[in-house]
Amino acid sequence: MAVGRREAFSIQFLQLVDAALVWLSFWLADVFRAPVREWLGQEATDTAGLAEMTWVLYLAVPFTPLILEFLGFYRRPRSKTIWRSISQLIRALLVMVLMIGILAVFAKLGEASRLVLGVGGIWIFVLLLIRDRALHVHLRKREIRDDLKERVLIAGSDEEVEEFLSDLEPEIRQGFRIVDRFDIAESDVKDLYRILKKDSVERVIFTAGETGFGKVAECVEACELQGVEAWIAASFMRTQVARPTFDMMGERPMLVLRSTPELSWELAMKAVFDYVLGGIIIFLTLPLWVFAWVGIKISSPGAPVMFSQKRAGRYGQPFQMRKFRTMVPNAEALLEKIKKEHGNQMDGPVFKLENDPRVFRFGALLRKLSIDELPQLINVVRGEMSLVGPRPLPLYEVEAFSKSAHRRRLSVKPGITCEWQAGGRNTITSFEQWVEMDLRYIDNWSFWLDIKILMKTIPAVLFGWGAK
Repeated sequence: MAVGRREAFSIQFLQLVDAALVWLSFWLADVFRAPVREWLGQEATDTAGLAEMTWVLYLAVPFTPLILEFLGFYRRPRSKTIWRSISQLIRALLVMVLMIGILAVFAKLGEASRLVLGVGGIWIFVLLLIRDRALHVHLRKREIRDDLKERVLIAGSDEEVEEFLSDLEPEIRQGFRIVDRFDIAESDVKDLYRILKKDSVERVIFTAGETGFGKVAECVEACELQGVEAWIAASFMRTQVARPTFDMMGERPMLVLRSTPELSWELAMKAVFDYVLGGIIIFLTLPLWVFAWVGIKISSPGAPVMFSQKRAGRYGQPFQMRKFRTMVPNAEALLEKIKKEHGNQMDGPVFKLENDPRVFRFGALLRKLSIDELPQLINVVRGEMSLVGPRPLPLYEVEAFSKSAHRRRLSVKPGITCEWQAGGRNTITSFEQWVEMDLRYIDNWSFWLDIKILMKTIPAVLFGWGAK
């Protein structure tokens, strides 16, 4: 049965997790071999431990997940019953026992402890069943909570949309939150821009089979400019930035036009890197948090130590970004007055001013050392931001974007540092140039590029280059 790219990636990830659990099962069986033998009242008749039977690991660790995949263990995890999971696990273990038995008898690969094999098999069954049920519960919770579902817009006539949704498997549809429907033939493309922006749409599915090619192409361009994935059940079309690929949605082949980094192991590595390194940096910099907290309390009392503001996250979804407060308590109210009196050093919707009079003295020090940015690591650990990515802008600045193409910088998770932060904060005064750097980062993204930007950020932070 054909599977989509995302489902195939999920299956590969689960197989790696299950392979690790199989290894852990045999390790636990070996560790507790003596206590189990004592509990059973058996004498030590075999001396072979896990070290003497590594050939079993070479066989069981990679092949158990493959056998489970053949038995359909990784398909439809949201709707699969526990009894089906148990049945599939038992059959997979029986196949593994048969394979190990045949090799032990005919290939004479070495002595194997029956106790380690037996207890290891029990551990495999228990751990894989727990992992399977945990995923099932997690997906069912996502099904209940609309805020965790993927925000999807369906484009096409009423008849085409209804036909598409009726043919779509419930397992897939339950993961969608259909924010709106868009009739391509009857509606203006400007309305599509408005919906994409208003509902922070993550994916647009085009079901328009009979709509004119030109109208569909305009709608695809709208998605392309804002970095939203376009999934098309239609003929091929040419694009400037988005990369066309085939994917599957259930049993239906789809043409996908994607102008953001494609789902990959690199992208998964970036997410793990963010969580792990973000947590480590929080722990290592705790003295600086205390230093900032005490300093702000003394130098600018009467207001919270933390500054919290709604920023535009991925696809414009608002989130609460945190920083150490470096400005006077009424800084937000003074913004328009400061703009009139001192102007704006950055053209476009973003405000930037060197020696902003709203910054108090200790706050300027925090900015110089970039200590004020540390609380954003909480946003990273929460999954709202990344260590590297386009800087998140306040909602009112995003609302002031003059070009729809500017919104494509919202198509990836915002970051604490980016190419602009790492080198050139003092020299860039053009918002267009800033957006151009962000889009170049998105179009050429790789995990290695993130590492290079982080390496450039370290001296920029240590020496205060460009900090304001």
